[in-house]
Amino acid sequence: MELRQLEYFVAVAEERNFTRAAGRVHISQSGVSAQIRQLERELGAELFDRSARTVTLTVAGKAALEHARAALTAAGAVGQAVGEVTDLIQGRLTVGMVTGCTLTPLFDALASFHEAHPGVEIWVLEDSSDRLVGGVRTGAVDVALIGAATATPDGLEALTLISERLVAAVPAEHPLAEQRRVTLRDLVAHPIVCMPPGTGLRAVFDQACAAQGLHPAIALQASAADAMAGLAARGLGVAILSTSMAESYRDRLTARTIVDVETPALLALIWKSAHHPSVRAFLAHSRQAFTEQAAR
Repeated sequence: MELRQLEYFVAVAEERNFTRAAGRVHISQSGVSAQIRQLERELGAELFDRSARTVTLTVAGKAALEHARAALTAAGAVGQAVGEVTDLIQGRLTVGMVTGCTLTPLFDALASFHEAHPGVEIWVLEDSSDRLVGGVRTGAVDVALIGAATATPDGLEALTLISERLVAAVPAEHPLAEQRRVTLRDLVAHPIVCMPPGTGLRAVFDQACAAQGLHPAIALQASAADAMAGLAARGLGVAILSTSMAESYRDRLTARTIVDVETPALLALIWKSAHHPSVRAFLAHSRQAFTEQAAR
């Protein structure tokens, strides 16, 4: 029995899908399947019921799961203890970032962390904010940059990096561009270009609309600000962006703050525990990178 087999077993159990688990551990699906089969042979029992589209744990699999997690945690603690004694950070750091992220300070933090701690293998993955929160909770992701409507998801630590109002971004010839004040009710008459559910911007927008009983027409969804701006610039809808996002497109879009959406959209780093030295170090590099960006 090998630690990597336990890691693959936990990944499949949590993802409930061999393909997603393979992507999470960065090997082929066939590799994951082969290692799981070998583990099952060694244990003398099947760990997963593969008869349905969604993979589920068997009774034996349920009995093994918490022990597998404990073994992986214990193995990680060995490296952590040695690292803290020798002041040498090693191992692996999984950093999640919301899909479409273009924040230079985050990339600067990754670069400076890698330079300072070359012994740490960095894995970076993109996903929706909701899925990243789930990944941090399960331990699949060590630290993640997410968009959020509240500063701290339940049970996690958080560092808010950006807090901004929502704006409506439209071409100069759009009727909303002529208004000084734009409200949510003004937007209902127009198709909306918005980020998909599971993102911070969308959560703030949806919550504000629900509070007023409004049902805007979400005509188009895009995960990247560039795509949203491109669609809005061509007259396909009103793009819902944050202040700094809209600033990047002021050459072709006019931004109007949505005056009755006072809850800001947040970008925050989240983590479950900073006991691991690599997480603590990465947070320090992130704070420095974003502080330097704000001072420019």
